[in-house]
Amino acid sequence: MRSTTGNARTVAMDDDLILDSPGIAPQGSPTPLVTALKASAGQDVATFHFPGHNRGRAAPSSLAQLIGIRPFLHDLSTVPELDNLFAPKGPILEAQKQAAKLFGSSETWFLIGGTTCGNQAAILATCSPGDSLILPRNAHLSVFSAMVLSGALPKYIIPEYDSSWDFAGGITTSQVQCAIKELENEGRKAAAVFVTSPTYHGICSNLSKISQLCHSQKIPLIVDEAHGAHLGFHPQLPASALQQGADLAVQSTHKVLSSLTQSSMLHMSGTLVDRERICKCLQTLQSTSPSYLLLASLDAARAQLSENPEMIFSQALELSAEVRNLLKEIPGISVLEYQSFSSFPMIDPLRLTISLWQLGLSGYEANEILSRDYGVICELVDTRSIAYVINLGTSREHARRLVSAMKDLSATFLPVQRVEERAESTNCLPFVDSKICLSPREAFFARKKRVNIRHSIGEICGELICPYPPGIPVMIPGEIVTERALDYLLHVKMEGAVISGASDPLLSSMIVCGV
Repeated sequence: MRSTTGNARTVAMDDDLILDSPGIAPQGSPTPLVTALKASAGQDVATFHFPGHNRGRAAPSSLAQLIGIRPFLHDLSTVPELDNLFAPKGPILEAQKQAAKLFGSSETWFLIGGTTCGNQAAILATCSPGDSLILPRNAHLSVFSAMVLSGALPKYIIPEYDSSWDFAGGITTSQVQCAIKELENEGRKAAAVFVTSPTYHGICSNLSKISQLCHSQKIPLIVDEAHGAHLGFHPQLPASALQQGADLAVQSTHKVLSSLTQSSMLHMSGTLVDRERICKCLQTLQSTSPSYLLLASLDAARAQLSENPEMIFSQALELSAEVRNLLKEIPGISVLEYQSFSSFPMIDPLRLTISLWQLGLSGYEANEILSRDYGVICELVDTRSIAYVINLGTSREHARRLVSAMKDLSATFLPVQRVEERAESTNCLPFVDSKICLSPREAFFARKKRVNIRHSIGEICGELICPYPPGIPVMIPGEIVTERALDYLLHVKMEGAVISGASDPLLSSMIVCGV
């Protein structure tokens, strides 16, 4: 079954797939990259290029049975009509321009390496070897790898901590100002300030004031906005990083918006950051064989948001508020509210962080029961809490299941009254007393040795170790291993956390720097 339009013909595949839009994406398309991908896949051409599955003709049967043939048909390489990610002139450039217009940036770049890639590019573009970078100590692990790559020297800010929840919030303007002043006293100036906002738990820093402070010193502000691609698109949501004056904002479009996992965007505003350096950094970090499915999904997610940007999150916000109010009525259940982190202007209303310690349950224990017995799957588990995300696809039936499961947990465990056994907390962050002996880059290239875990205290850490998620390192190469940090790691591992980065997954030994 074939139809002909011009020189391109549409082919029916084995699963009766019929494409009706041959040719190249027209100018002014609402989804330029999606349209171009559809057109290219619909051409009846003899293909002698990558990838090896050849538009699905040699697709592995096990995966084809799982996801069908369509993804393979559209999994194309860098053919001319699909544009070049590193020198865009066609549909990629147009898609990025439309994204920039929607999000309010001067320029937007599509990322196929996640926000990890964007964070690294932002730091590489602003920091040279020996430059100082002001950042929160609870930044994502991608930031620490960026310091290895760039040679930047960290100037850490210890974020505000709430012992009842046992996790950190954001950083304040006064903390940033203090860090800038301390560097000045050392005869140094920050090359950039890096802020994570919102945090994994939705806590937003006051970026407006921080950006004003940074810009008064001609210091660019980089914001890891991985969890905030939706911000600024409803009156009930916090303003976005760009709306608050950030120079670079990196967003995981795949988290709260609807692109495919691993796809993100990097937005730039203002003139403090060199655009050409950003481009060079992205070309250094990103694959030269980008997935056009990921790129097209960014275009599609942007178009979805563009259809009704001021109201698209209304139903999700209403559902989140309803669930929050129902959860607060359940005995033994606490829901994170603004009052717990009152130094910060707002908490993302689509993030529900729930504590069950009054039921005598750790976050890990409660999550095991909820996922196993009720089929309720969370986003993040901590020692004393569980975080859930309400997004565009959250159904009312699933929201009811969450509330019902929490009611059952309350009815089952509240009478047991194990609160006194589990009410203790760490009282401070595990890295509050950390000391830097080597820069991340120096530690990365230093000679290493393995020691017994208990003999590691006082040594210089040689590996980046963190519970994941959230991917916040407890130990960083170059820092002195402290008893507090070690005890925390062993504690969360015993509770059920997955430890990432440790060469010994049992944590019976550790790699340290042999200097």
